[in-house]
Amino acid sequence: MKTLYTTSATSAGGRTGETATSDGMHRFELSLAKELGGKGGEGLDPEKLFAMGYSACYGSALQHVAQQKKVDLGDFTVTAEVSLGKNDEGDFQLAVILDTYIPGIEVSLGEELINEAHEVCPYSRATEDNIDVTLNLLLDE
Repeated sequence: MKTLYTTSATSAGGRTGETATSDGMHRFELSLAKELGGKGGEGLDPEKLFAMGYSACYGSALQHVAQQKKVDLGDFTVTAEVSLGKNDEGDFQLAVILDTYIPGIEVSLGEELINEAHEVCPYSRATEDNIDVTLNLLLDE
């Protein structure tokens, strides 16, 4: 792999601590979700951070694919819903639903774009065959 960009972050205290990027530009308090036995609170959790990263990365992959096909995405959005659960063996497991809205897109073209974006997105490639990812194309009513 030819590296194009590298960054890092350090976390202390697990899900109830804090995390910060190595350049000092971003620092977040972390909170354990009530659903996981925590107090909840205003802090972020790893699933929220993953959802933000995945939705942004997938959105960029979608832009890349659309640009190659000369398709205008308009004011598109990508929402990543990240779930944490346990698999049949009792191990923790993630699942993701990617809801993509492309205003006014024809269904077949929209489905082609979201599927191709999933093939090139680094997050999708990194999680391939490791977590369930559902792709949804949201349509105008």
